[in-house]
Amino acid sequence: MRKQLAIILAAAGILCGCQQKEQAFQYNVDKFYDLEILRYDVPEFESLTLQQKSLLYCLSEAALWGRDILFDQNGRYNLRIRRACEALYLNYPYSKDTEEFAAFERYLKRVWFSNGIHHHYSEDKFLPEFSQEWFVAACEQAGVEYDAAILPVMFDPAVMPKRMTAQDGLDLVANSAGNYYGEGVTQAEAEAWYAAHKDNSDEPLWIGLNSQLVKNENGEIVERVYKVGGLYGEALEQVVYWLKEALQYAENDQQREVIEKMIAFNETGDLRLFNEYCIAWVKDLDSRVDYVNGFTETYSDPLGITGTWESMVNFKDLAATKRTQAISDNAQWFEDHSTTDPKYKKEEVKGVTAKVITAAILAGDCYPATPIGINLPNANWIRKEYGSKSVTIDNLMHAYNEAAKGNGFNEEFMIDDEIRAIYEQYGALCGDLHTDLHECVGHGSGKLMPGVSKDALKEHASTIEEARADLFGLYYLADPKLVELGLLPNMEAYKAGYYQQMMNGAMTQLVRIEPGKDIEEAHMRNRQLIANWVLEHANGEVEIIKVNVQSDNGQCTKHYLRINDYEGVRRLYGELLAEIQRITSEGDYAAAKEMVETYAVKVNPELHTEILARYEKLNLAPYKGFVNPVYHVERNAEGEITNVTLDFTEGYIDQHLRYSRDYSPLPDVN
Repeated sequence: MRKQLAIILAAAGILCGCQQKEQAFQYNVDKFYDLEILRYDVPEFESLTLQQKSLLYCLSEAALWGRDILFDQNGRYNLRIRRACEALYLNYPYSKDTEEFAAFERYLKRVWFSNGIHHHYSEDKFLPEFSQEWFVAACEQAGVEYDAAILPVMFDPAVMPKRMTAQDGLDLVANSAGNYYGEGVTQAEAEAWYAAHKDNSDEPLWIGLNSQLVKNENGEIVERVYKVGGLYGEALEQVVYWLKEALQYAENDQQREVIEKMIAFNETGDLRLFNEYCIAWVKDLDSRVDYVNGFTETYSDPLGITGTWESMVNFKDLAATKRTQAISDNAQWFEDHSTTDPKYKKEEVKGVTAKVITAAILAGDCYPATPIGINLPNANWIRKEYGSKSVTIDNLMHAYNEAAKGNGFNEEFMIDDEIRAIYEQYGALCGDLHTDLHECVGHGSGKLMPGVSKDALKEHASTIEEARADLFGLYYLADPKLVELGLLPNMEAYKAGYYQQMMNGAMTQLVRIEPGKDIEEAHMRNRQLIANWVLEHANGEVEIIKVNVQSDNGQCTKHYLRINDYEGVRRLYGELLAEIQRITSEGDYAAAKEMVETYAVKVNPELHTEILARYEKLNLAPYKGFVNPVYHVERNAEGEITNVTLDFTEGYIDQHLRYSRDYSPLPDVN
């Protein structure tokens, strides 16, 4: 379970901060469409031991080998399209200095960013700005062979228009282009299969987490399991190889057990082993190096069951972890003092651990766009009995903040100098703390009532869960307890976080939505749900107002968020938290549906048009992603690793072409 995305821009010929420390680290890489690419530093890497660096290297290789899996999960034609486009890019025999080729290059960069042909956030298919005729002729001229079936998928807007639909009344499976279900499988058939195979034991298996449902020759629904020798076996075989290489560099026996369990799970697909891996991973508290690797989050499955492949390799930021440790040490206090009904609270919060990490490689659904916080595992029974691990990714947050300085956003959208000054002083701190609270105590809070299924809220589960965690964090961001713990300097600081969250949810996140579109992504729905509910239930505490402002073309009217009573906003957050927790604990699907459809989906068209126009003048992009550092390994004559260094000079295009060349084991059709 994780939080959100984020920030930045373009430069070339860059040398990294760790190679030339006298130069400032260069974050900007590229910008195209609504996307910005940046690079992240990996501070303290040089202070790690050779064993830890070697472990990071092996885990990073295991991460990169899963790249093709995500492309295929996102759409059954994605690998064919990506490979045809890459071959054309590399072999095009004529001048690339043309409008058509520039449009083609932008399209390919977009495919890389979204791990397929559908927008990574809105789920809509993006269409090429070059014609089908140009593409066909260019491929012929370059000697590029391709499957003709990709042409309507690429160019016809009516073919596979949504990666995942959340539209009420539609068959969510049949109308989603994602490849989590085979052709011809309907929502009713999939739900019936899951219901028939549900594990109702005290330690249930997450049935469907690592499989695709398809129809066999008799029309019966069967599983294709993700494992070595099964679906995606060619990629998982390489993942397993590098996990086995990592074993020799494990820091301790507990970490070694974690890696061994993941190896066994990938080799067999046995969900019992996945449960054992999750438990072992939660117990691994002493290792500096850590990782996520595998089929994890279920946001992209229209039924919220099958995991999307992702990986993040990281190591603990020892100094910053003191902040999250203070929160996790007081997890029971936060649980006891929340606004939720006591019957929905955990009597005993177990094993909630939190740390701040430095990302060392991003892959799969964490790349190029990535979360800024993670709380795992997702199985409620494991969280209840063994706890969870929560992380805030500090070097990525730092990259976002550094790259956003001076971009004019706050001056355009924040109502006055007073709130801008508060945000300038405390905004980054509040962002970090809200992420910490969201991941550590938010996702880890509350309980389901007896007999309530984790799948009870169906397609609205992700939105409601993210709202629950966000509200938990927002409510406590303004609590004197944070000042008492030394996490906030005073009771004025939280106002920066409150203003930003309300402004974003009610207004500025609309820059990510195309005119006329509804909001469909779960995190965006969550943020608008909270803001719109609070605005509707407010009695003067917070409002959106019209202000006449002077512009270059004379006077114009702009909308701004104004908070008149911050304590009143906190009270409203607490009321909504109580209701969202009730919906979750009782599995109240009807109430979840009403809440989401009333507050989270529809966009005010007048406000939307204004926000888009104001944002366009800033020449910013609303979505951000990263390039990874490159690992260079030195070995002696016996093949033993003697040194590991990081290189930060690789560009966006070069990185993706290299990944496609060196880490692409899957066939075109899987």
